[in-house]
Parts: sequence; structure tokens; C-alpha cells
Amino acid sequence: MSLPLSDIRIVAIEQYGAGPYGSLHLADLGADVIKIEQPPEGDVGRYVPPYRDGTDSLFFESLNRNKRSVCLDIAHPDGRRVLEDLVAHADALFYNLRGDVPAKLGLRYADLSHANPRLVCCSLSGYGMTGPRAADPGFDYMVQGVAGWMSITGEPDGPPTKTGMSAVDFATGLAAALSLMVGVHAARRDGVGGDADVALLDTAVSMLNYLATWALTEGHVPVRVPRSGHPTLVPFGNFPTADGWIVAGGSKEKFWVRMTAALDRPELAADPRFVTFDDRLRHRDEVIALLDVEFTKQPTAHWLTVLTEHGVPCAPVNDVHAALDDPQVAARELVFRVDHPRLGAVGQVASPVRFGAAPPRRSRGPALGEHTRAVLADLLGYSDDHIAALARAGAVALPVPLRGGA
Repeated sequence: MSLPLSDIRIVAIEQYGAGPYGSLHLADLGADVIKIEQPPEGDVGRYVPPYRDGTDSLFFESLNRNKRSVCLDIAHPDGRRVLEDLVAHADALFYNLRGDVPAKLGLRYADLSHANPRLVCCSLSGYGMTGPRAADPGFDYMVQGVAGWMSITGEPDGPPTKTGMSAVDFATGLAAALSLMVGVHAARRDGVGGDADVALLDTAVSMLNYLATWALTEGHVPVRVPRSGHPTLVPFGNFPTADGWIVAGGSKEKFWVRMTAALDRPELAADPRFVTFDDRLRHRDEVIALLDVEFTKQPTAHWLTVLTEHGVPCAPVNDVHAALDDPQVAARELVFRVDHPRLGAVGQVASPVRFGAAPPRRSRGPALGEHTRAVLADLLGYSDDHIAALARAGAVALPVPLRGGA
């Protein structure tokens, strides 16, 4: 059974997080992602601690499964010719580089359309390829600051706070994957490729969404809400129990009524201070104080059962290990293991992007330059002598065999 993207080939000049995360989802669904790594070190993600063996790390594995690695110096004249041959056989060229670098390296559609008029060139950068910050290095941490995320995350009396995961990196990777596939669709329809310009900042600002609409339209000033509460819907947030924490609440009035019944405090639903969303927002502190008293009377398991029985949205506040062990995670087949000759059985989490009945690919990340010879010979038709000459010139680096086999 064919995977849905088995007819897509992507040449990816990518490293670290956001770029590899974007192409990962396409590779899982069958795309041939040829990862270009600069010799001699390759992707910096190979060296991220704490779990590393030589040029392989668990960080790299988590972002680069199902890809092929070609060690190629695209700045070398001979390496440039190899790159042009590769894009002539590809649907897309994908890169996560600083916004001004693609023009300097000649990686835009205007620079490569002679090799492939249908080529889609997808750029992922910190701040985009235009504007006063185009030449600035952009990282998830910095963009969360620039885009206002840190100002609305954490406790009201705490410091500006980043989200626990690199949410901007990962969301931008998904936005880039979508942009790339939109470009491929248009190129196949129209016969002409083009550029996609995706940025961490664009993604982060777009995800301000309704807060931005409130701010732009009504001058709303977002503030941090204690214990990760919703900015306007009350109750909706984290509550302490006798032995831990739960998340509870809801986006409909009926959930408040159901919650008061679950707590055996139905009179709260009729209290004039708490009847509507607007009423409860005005009296947020009183609502939360009353609920804290009730929720701390029983352990988490009790409240999850009772709230669920009454139809109130709720969930435990898990640590990472508990999250990975959750029965729903298992039912959705989100956790799997892939054997690696250096790192052993590597546990990973699946892509949320799905289509069709064919199971996604499950192969380890490539060794540095592992597929250089095969790609040049099988895809481009280069002879052994040609490949050897490229290696002698320093345009490509041929791989050292992995310990323990492939």
C-alpha cells in the first residue's frame, strides 16, 4: 500500500529543530527527503547533549527519521553543480536558514528555476526574507519574546516565561510543511514553481489570534492569569486536588452547571454572582476560591471520575512519563521504537499528520552522509569515478560505515 507522499521528493538544507521537524512529517508519509549536510560536521543537531554517541544523538533521531543524508558542500563550485542536479530531480528545495542567506547562496526560485521550472523553494527563517530583521538570527526563545508570548505566559507575579516546549519552532515547521505542499500542488497544476517564505515570527504572531483581534479592535491588554487560567472563561484552568492537580472547566455555560452538580454545590449555579460567563469573569477570584475548597477535599482520581460522569471537560496534569504512558496515547499508536546501531532501541513519538490506511514509515535517522554515494549514483547517475573526483575536491564527503551495521 502506497504512502500518500511516496511521489514527492524534497531536497532539504536543514538543521537543528524547526526545519527538520517540518520535513519529518512529510518523510513519515512517504516523501523522499534528501537531507543535505555540510561536511565535515553536518547538522548541529547531531551534537546536542545529553544523549549522544559520536555524530548520532537522540535529539537528532527525534527529528530526522525516514530521511536520507548526503554530505555536500553547496558553496563549493562542484557541490553547487550537484545541488542543481538534485533539484532537477526534486519537487521542492526546503531550507531553514537566516532570512538573507538564501539570496546569498542562490537558493531562491529565480536562482534555480533554470534547473527545474516546477521547483518549489521553501524558506523557513526566524524573521522572513524581507523586512528590517531579515538578516537577524531568529530562534524560538527570542521570537517568543518578540511576539509577546512571554508576556502572557506564567504566573502574574513571575518573570516573562517561555512555553515548556519549542512551540514556535514546531508550529513553524508544520506551517512550512503545509506551505511546501501547497506550492507543490500549484506547481503540478500550473507547471511553474516559486518561493514560499515562512518565518518563526509570522507563525508566532498569527497564533496570537483572538488576543490580537481583541487588542487591535478594542485596545485589550492581555494579562497573565493565575494557574494557567483562561483569559476570559471562568472557570477554566488548573485546580489543586488532595494529591495533585487537574485541568477542568469548559467553553460552554452548561459545563459550569454540570461542575456545580459534580461538586455537590448546585446552588452555585444559581448564585447571581456566577450565572453567566460575564458574571463569573467579574467575580473570578471568588469562583476560584470556592472551587479550590471543594477540589482539595478529594484526590485527582476521584475528581476525574466524578467530573467525567457529569460531562465536565477535565484531565490530569501529567508529567512527561505519565503522558507517554496514557492509554489514549497507546491507542493512537503515538509511541514507537526504532532500532539504531549506536543508540539502541530509540523511543519516539509519531507525527499527528495522518492520511489513509497505510502505516507511516518507521526507520531510524541517517548516519552523517550515509546516502551520499547511493543518491549520487542511483538518482543522478554519477559514475564511481565522478563521485571519487567530487570527494577528492572536497565537494562531497563519503560516509564511514556505522558500527554494528546499517
